[in-house]
Amino acid sequence: MHMLNSHCGIDRDQRGVVKLTICNAGPLNILDSPAINAVREGLDVLASEGDIRALVIAGQSEKSMIGGADIKEMATLDQASAERFITGLRDLCEAARTFPAPVIAQIPGWCLGGGLEFAAACDFRVAAHDAKFAMPEVRVGIPSVIHAALLPRLVGWGRARWLIMTAATIDAPTALNWGLVDVVAPEGGLDAAVESTLAMLLKCAPQALRAQKALLKQWEELPLKESVSLSIGVFGEAYLTGEPQRLMQGFINRKR
Repeated sequence: MHMLNSHCGIDRDQRGVVKLTICNAGPLNILDSPAINAVREGLDVLASEGDIRALVIAGQSEKSMIGGADIKEMATLDQASAERFITGLRDLCEAARTFPAPVIAQIPGWCLGGGLEFAAACDFRVAAHDAKFAMPEVRVGIPSVIHAALLPRLVGWGRARWLIMTAATIDAPTALNWGLVDVVAPEGGLDAAVESTLAMLLKCAPQALRAQKALLKQWEELPLKESVSLSIGVFGEAYLTGEPQRLMQGFINRKR
């Protein structure tokens, strides 16, 4: 692992997979402003690399990917500094949501508050068998904001309201049942579950996957008629990459 900065450890493999490990953030990987900014900067650097096929984000701690935002720092804020703090966290979550290649969140242990907002901004969430999820902000006097806005789209309004307004903790099987996570690994199998998700992504055409991620983001934000019409041009542009011609011909040749 080489350090991109004080909070970002990077591992690369020959397949174009990059693993970003959030480092030096304590036993629960709690993010203060310096850590938030460092991880965002790391994502910004990696986003400019055109040959990354998938990004895995993990925590150095086995207890959490991101345990949450730093309550010790938040306790000292006023209105103006609170807005600056949460803007930094917004920018970090948005860096994952807009990352050009697919992003997998590898989630052991606790995934709370800002950690769950960040996980929601990733494309895929792979959780350990004993992972726990909660949005406890209202218990400490603040509303859940920024990318908590993604939660109703993932789990529906009723379940999102339950999570955000009761501060209830849910376990990994419940998170899977609700659609909050995509995979729950068996005990000891988190790395393998991430690897099997990567294997599916690596069978896909790299440029097509990047185009698909960008399209899905636009579908989230546009009316249906515009989403349908916009995608026609994206389909045409796929033929400029050479991927359809090569991969479809390969499929045809295999069928013979």
